[in-house]
Amino acid sequence: MQKEELVLRRRLIDLAKRAYDKGIVTYSDFLNLNELNILYTTPKELFHSRYKTFGGYELSERQRIGFLPDALFLLDRKDYPIDTVKIMPANKKFAEQLSHRDYLGAILNLGIERSKLGDILLYQEYALLFIDEKLSDFLIESLFKVKRTVVRCEKVSGMDIDYQPSYQVIKGSIASVRLDTLLALAYASSRSKIVGLIEGGKVFVNGRLIISNGYQVKEGDIISVRGLGRFVYVGIQSQTKKGRLYVTLNKYI
Repeated sequence: MQKEELVLRRRLIDLAKRAYDKGIVTYSDFLNLNELNILYTTPKELFHSRYKTFGGYELSERQRIGFLPDALFLLDRKDYPIDTVKIMPANKKFAEQLSHRDYLGAILNLGIERSKLGDILLYQEYALLFIDEKLSDFLIESLFKVKRTVVRCEKVSGMDIDYQPSYQVIKGSIASVRLDTLLALAYASSRSKIVGLIEGGKVFVNGRLIISNGYQVKEGDIISVRGLGRFVYVGIQSQTKKGRLYVTLNKYI
């Protein structure tokens, strides 16, 4: 484990201990998939308290951890210190088509650290940002332009968000439900490239790093590949006489 990973693990253990010692809920910053994997692979006996994760909506990739002070403590999602900010053009007539990178770059240029930001959801005419509640007012007061588009921001209720991403349905025949074969189907890529992604630590199943090419994927699993996106393994639709499996994937677009 690298130094940065050890530092994060110690920080998470300290947060869990503080929750236990002081009898309060403690929260981490937003963690990416690599960082969440450090949480999942840390032996649970090292934590003094239970934890739950949430990032503002059901399918969030970047999430905050809430460490709970005792076994009976209940943590509602609305209790997480996360605000949802809607970023929209001040004048739709002069608005550009803005990308995730455009929004993120403009926000980071304000001096806000990436660890204080959750996912950014893109809609046709606006974006939703999940952010540490301590910084939402600063963002609203400071963000006036994304690329060349003048924007305005406002808080919205995160509890009202029912985000359903668009996806492409992919169907195909594979020899077995191995991680490498599903990746090859999803991204129409060579086996050597797929193996490189897995062994390079870029593939996650349900938020957990998987480095085994032969990992057996289950129905409903969400596979995330850094730099390529995510897809859901829906399941086996049928089987050929030669034993090949006809499967369906939902690839987020």
